[in-house]
Amino acid sequence: MIISKNISLINILKRTGLHILLLLLYTGFVTLLYRYNIIYFEIPWLPVSVIGTAVAFYVGFKNNQAYDRMWEARKIWGGIINESRTWGMMIDNFVTNSYASTKLEDDALHEIKKRLIYRHMGWMYAHRSQLLVPTPWEHISQKGFVGYTAKHYVRKYGIGMIEDEISRKKLQLFLPSDEYQRLINYRNTATQIINEQSRDLKILKEQGLIDNFRHIELSRSLKQFYNLQGKNERIKKFPLPRQYANMSRIFVWIFIGLLPFSMVPELIKIGYMAVWASIPVTALIGWVYMMMEVVGDYSENPFQGMSNDIPMLSLCRTIEIDLREMLGETELPPIIKAKNGILM
Repeated sequence: MIISKNISLINILKRTGLHILLLLLYTGFVTLLYRYNIIYFEIPWLPVSVIGTAVAFYVGFKNNQAYDRMWEARKIWGGIINESRTWGMMIDNFVTNSYASTKLEDDALHEIKKRLIYRHMGWMYAHRSQLLVPTPWEHISQKGFVGYTAKHYVRKYGIGMIEDEISRKKLQLFLPSDEYQRLINYRNTATQIINEQSRDLKILKEQGLIDNFRHIELSRSLKQFYNLQGKNERIKKFPLPRQYANMSRIFVWIFIGLLPFSMVPELIKIGYMAVWASIPVTALIGWVYMMMEVVGDYSENPFQGMSNDIPMLSLCRTIEIDLREMLGETELPPIIKAKNGILM
């Protein structure tokens, strides 16, 4: 997630320099054709402006949908934070000797609480890692220049900036070794971790460490984690309909392709200097439309490890710190800090 209030000119040039260069080369080429009378025809400004208006509306619709996907993902992770704190609170207060036939020592109760809370943190990191697995429609899965650029963005402006903590590494910290070896081999490890929590709660209920009411409340919490996980998976596994995404890009290209054949002849009529001024002016207009398209295109997938992503690692670390403090731990991991204006 980009957290810088302003984007510097240097960063704009780094990320869009190639687009600017291509637009300048294209408009410069068309300008030379007109300047040396190689071509004479011109496209009236009215139809080009109508196309530009239609493209702006269409790209705006796509960007709205892309933003909705990103904002929904952030709300879902907000729900994970709130429900995780509730889970920690209930585990801390519900697991007691009040209804147990065989009373346990405080240390034994603490170990049970720690097991349930640590397993939840394992679910959290496993879920995050599964969301980062590329899908066929994401940029990093594409071939050619698009895929190469996406890999560069991931490395320089995404999860490549930090030492990414994949599920295997984190699960080893939060799960017992035998449980880890069993759960890591499932196709959807996060789903099986929650199921493991449910089995554990059943055993605690049979031992009398939680009563029926508390068992129901804790089970409802697990159900909510399933709901939140499923909502994230829905965004991850169902793309913005490709007919909207692809046609938007084509419409932008058509508009940019027609633009110089209308702008350059109009500016030529003003005078000699206006001919050369038409190159940056036309390129600037094309760049605005191109950036509207690119921003929406890179925002529609909020779980692809780039700077536009939901800061899942930061959110997971926040939850981890809160839950560990509930257990009374003092040796806590550091919060995730932004790097180069980007929080992951």
